[in-house]
Amino acid sequence: MSTLPWLHPERVALLEAALAQRILILDGGMGTMLQGHRLDEAGFRGERFEHGRDGAHEHHHDHPGCDLKGNNDLLTLTRPDIIRGVHEAYLEAGADLVETNTFNSTRISQADYKLEHLAYELNREGAKLARAACDKFTALTPGKPRFVIGVLGPTSRTASLSPDVNDPGFRNVSFEELARNYSESASGLIDGGADILMVETIFDTLNAKAALYALDTLFVERGARLPVMISGTITDRSGRTLSGQTAEAFYYSVRHARPLSVGFNCALGADDLRPHIQVLADIAESRVSTHPNAGLPNAFGEYDETPEHMANVIAGFARDGLLNLVGGCCGTTPAHIKAIAEAVRGVAPRALPALAQAA
Repeated sequence: MSTLPWLHPERVALLEAALAQRILILDGGMGTMLQGHRLDEAGFRGERFEHGRDGAHEHHHDHPGCDLKGNNDLLTLTRPDIIRGVHEAYLEAGADLVETNTFNSTRISQADYKLEHLAYELNREGAKLARAACDKFTALTPGKPRFVIGVLGPTSRTASLSPDVNDPGFRNVSFEELARNYSESASGLIDGGADILMVETIFDTLNAKAALYALDTLFVERGARLPVMISGTITDRSGRTLSGQTAEAFYYSVRHARPLSVGFNCALGADDLRPHIQVLADIAESRVSTHPNAGLPNAFGEYDETPEHMANVIAGFARDGLLNLVGGCCGTTPAHIKAIAEAVRGVAPRALPALAQAA
């Protein structure tokens, strides 16, 4: 992978320059923002998937009958105005990088809605929306370029673990199927204009390895590469990923990809994530990122951590030299991102170890 040229060398140069100067700000939660619109079934369907369209309508065949409410990624196609509005709200709040609305835009995850055939389109259009928002804000502040992170989510299946407690050897997905899914989705993200690809919320390192393998192969096919970010998730206070790895083991499992950054997101709030980010900061040859939840969910599945509390905790991460990129995951809003951006402003980013600079 490392011998291939960059697909967008000028954008990578701008990104590297920004990373050398300061801690960069990622955006916050997408789902949190979308819930605020309280869309019903018709709201998710939009015109394209409207119930009872005339059979002659060109998109009638696009969808067999099943509920689409809750398929947030579909809003990229049916309500692009809402998705672009979320991106712009985070850019307004100070984000340097925004993540595409593609967390579930793989065939495997879209199969839940019988929309597998939209996987490539969802990724391409998701990247285009984020690209337009970033270009608009970069034009307003040329000294502060904004970047699009093309998101590859974990899918709804796991290659390491059996979904059947009575049959530990059973798998409902293969490495090859995951790789094909990731390759198709990443192609859409690249074609839509992503600057970076992020394999995120990794609960199963074997899934991540399938994604990294797919990206490696795709870059070779295209003769050029994009920077890759990798973000795992520590699923509970045991301090391990769902497939059983500690922060250190996770890092050593993915470092061969020579990522732009390695980090953790989701599942925990910033307080609980701190020891795991500390481990990465101590050993990683790459940059370190984190986008925690706004605390742990309460009894209603909602997140209560205030922007002020979250920003205070993250300011401590920054002062102790643990961070290169930081943002928010579930429960975070533009208010959280604004507070985090202000809390880390002027604090030096974590220095890369000499070993990495010599590599």
